Formats: sequence, structure tokens, C-alpha cells
Amino acid sequence: MPRILPVLILALLVVYCVVEVAQADPDRVRLMPRWLWAVVVIALPGLGALAWLIFGRPVRRQQPPSTRPPAPDDDPDFLRGLGGPGNR
Repeated sequence: MPRILPVLILALLVVYCVVEVAQADPDRVRLMPRWLWAVVVIALPGLGALAWLIFGRPVRRQQPPSTRPPAPDDDPDFLRGLGGPGNR
């Protein structure tokens, strides 16, 4: 089992990176085209996967703050207006 574990971890890392390359937005991938990253990750399993994670992966955008109104149960005024036994 100890000899199989590193191979299994490497295989899972490569599968993860191949899926991530396939799902990445082609306009946001860094340094190389997406198809070339897929070739590198598959051809050089350890180095290619690490290179994708460090150099090729798109940088996440900052999410703008939500402008949605709060849920009713988060609004104390709404809860007071429900007219429960202690709220009259």
C-alpha cells in the first residue's frame, strides 16, 4: 500500500487539473492556451499539474458585495411585525 499511495495521489492530482483546465474560461487562462495546458498536464503529470496550479490557473475575481435585500428572518423589524405573543 505505501508504494501505491504516491501514484494514486499523483493520478488524482492530474485528473483534478485536467478537469479544471477543461472548465476554465479560455480568455482567463494565463501564459499558454488552454489546449496546451491540457497537453502539458497530461504529458508531464507531476510537473504539468503543479505548473497549472501555480502559473496557468485563472485568478479569481473579487465578488462584488451583494445588493440583495436581507431575508425576512434576518430583519428585526419584520420579525417584530409578525405579531407573536410577546410582540404586541
